[in-house]
Amino acid sequence: MSNEVKETEAKAQPAPRENRDSPTYRERVFVIVRRIPAGRVMTYGQLAEILGAGYDARTVGYCMHAATQDVPWHRVINAQGACSTGRVILPANKQQSMLENEGIEFDAKEKCDLARYRWMLPEAEQVATNDDEQPSLFD
Repeated sequence: MSNEVKETEAKAQPAPRENRDSPTYRERVFVIVRRIPAGRVMTYGQLAEILGAGYDARTVGYCMHAATQDVPWHRVINAQGACSTGRVILPANKQQSMLENEGIEFDAKEKCDLARYRWMLPEAEQVATNDDEQPSLFD
């Protein structure tokens, strides 16, 4: 096989996906989560959309389990406006209690109003206003 063919094949190969267990993969999530102000939330899917290829709501949730004390993990909730940590932390209502202490109100079904409390990155708001796209901060 000629060098030219090898080079063409090498260029056609997709870049290897970063391992979701790697500190770099998680840190990209944490950079955004650290920016969420008290009394506001983002959803797992919203974060995944901003982060781009290789991220989805489930992997963002996986990253939240590895969050250190400087990451306000409790400000990341599911797309229905509810907390999804009841099965993985004790007490089961810890996340909701932390959010309520920041002024977020939950209804009888333990959901908050995302239209009221969802936070958008300022960069994402500007682009969404211009052309309805969420930017990736890391491209």
